Amino acid sequence: MPHHVRGFDLAGAHAHLARDRALAVWMRRLGPQLAPAGWRRPFDPVDALARAILYQQLSGKAAATIVGRVEAATGCPRLHADSLDRIDDRALRACGVSGNKAMALRDLARRERAGEIPSLRRMAWMDDDAIVDALTPVRGIGRWTVEMMLIFRLGRPDVLPVDDLGVRKGLQRVDGLEELPTAKALATRGAVWRPWRSLAALTLWRVADAGGAVPVSTPRSQE
Repeated sequence: MPHHVRGFDLAGAHAHLARDRALAVWMRRLGPQLAPAGWRRPFDPVDALARAILYQQLSGKAAATIVGRVEAATGCPRLHADSLDRIDDRALRACGVSGNKAMALRDLARRERAGEIPSLRRMAWMDDDAIVDALTPVRGIGRWTVEMMLIFRLGRPDVLPVDDLGVRKGLQRVDGLEELPTAKALATRGAVWRPWRSLAALTLWRVADAGGAVPVSTPRSQE
């Protein structure tokens, strides 16, 4: 199994994707894609997953408020089994954490203690599907959440989150489609972008965010 570094060659990926004429028009219009800041930051996968759970179905501002309360209640800026064990479910609810999310955090902590959550160092030797398989058994963690980690934190080059609404909206604009493409249609269309589908996803998000008169960036939990 090869060793995976965090991040990839954006220039090489750009050159490859520019062969897609429809996508190339938008790439020129939007300008160069900068490397996501998460590629350079150290991070703890357990902490990242805990935050992803807390961010689910909430606005970025509301989720950040709840995360801050949990950090204050645990007395620790990093969410993991040891810190979460410091507060009970009642205290989590007082922070604004729903019952389902509290159960998800407890399951995450249990799996961390059991050694089921791979470390960042171990992930460097795992392929994308192996990471998905290792993390999606955690309650509240689906494939999309892991895909966000693969793109924004691990910098894997060939991830296409076909269920992401923003990516599908972006493709709808790029191809001038009357209807939103299905996940299957996106997967088929994206085959020509291999092995740089992550940059295609980053571009399609930018296309979707630029839909109005003033471009608005959509916060994502792993950014």
